Amino acid sequence: MKKLIIINGPNLNLLGKREPHIYGSLSFTDFLEQLKSKFPLVQIDYFQSNVEGIIIDKLHEVGFNCDGIILNAGAYTHTSIGIGDAVKGIETPVVEVHISNTFGREAFRHQSYISVHAKGVILGFGMQSYELAIQSFL
Repeated sequence: MKKLIIINGPNLNLLGKREPHIYGSLSFTDFLEQLKSKFPLVQIDYFQSNVEGIIIDKLHEVGFNCDGIILNAGAYTHTSIGIGDAVKGIETPVVEVHISNTFGREAFRHQSYISVHAKGVILGFGMQSYELAIQSFL
């Protein structure tokens, strides 16, 4: 059984409430249950924090003992050299995920400090971006 973890960054705890025209109306908790049902042979753990250092600590904790990390660092994608360095420093492959097409948004969202260290990047497919990331590990 593959062991994956989804790590979501700041403001993603508001999915289902926050800007539904961009992020949809489904909460991540409800979406996670759908993912677990769709992939019953995959252990999918979940973690979310609005705090940069806590996300780094979680990457350090899981980055040597699971099969894959799906990381949506939210706005930290574009600002956090520390999260980028954490992804670089761990052994577990990371797929960077974004719900929206970050290249179709503000210019500051076109920069990622994570992409260069990631196995791959999936963006712009809504919540399905997470499902595509899971499939990349199977």
